[in-house]
Amino acid sequence: MTTSQKPPISFWVISIVALIWNTMGVLAYIGQAFLTEEAIAAMPPEQQEIYRIEFPAWYTAAFAIAVSAGFGACILLLLRKKLANILFITSFIAVIVQSIYTFFMSPITDKMSGFDTGMSISIPIVAILLIIFSNKGIAKGWLK
Repeated sequence: MTTSQKPPISFWVISIVALIWNTMGVLAYIGQAFLTEEAIAAMPPEQQEIYRIEFPAWYTAAFAIAVSAGFGACILLLLRKKLANILFITSFIAVIVQSIYTFFMSPITDKMSGFDTGMSISIPIVAILLIIFSNKGIAKGWLK
């Protein structure tokens, strides 16, 4: 049985950085979901190709689940709730579904920039680290 412990400053710093990271994910999803044809036309040709691809509904759903679960988990982390861990795991599973499509099934892989590839690799890594962090928070009694 764990008792409630006051988390260190590092807990709050990591939690806020995680919230900013996941907010960027939510904004990326919203940006993609509401992208207009005019906005696509203003992009470089390589990016236009990527955004004109019709993504499968299950990929879009996984994207939505990943970012909303991750964002919700960060809010719960700041509220010091154990449920954050379950949402981080949910987000990670959705990220893996996205990654499988991105790297193994998608026609965009060869069109991705180095930055896009780096982000696509870093997202599941950060998701795993947030699960580990929330597990530590539960074990230390920082999350109730």
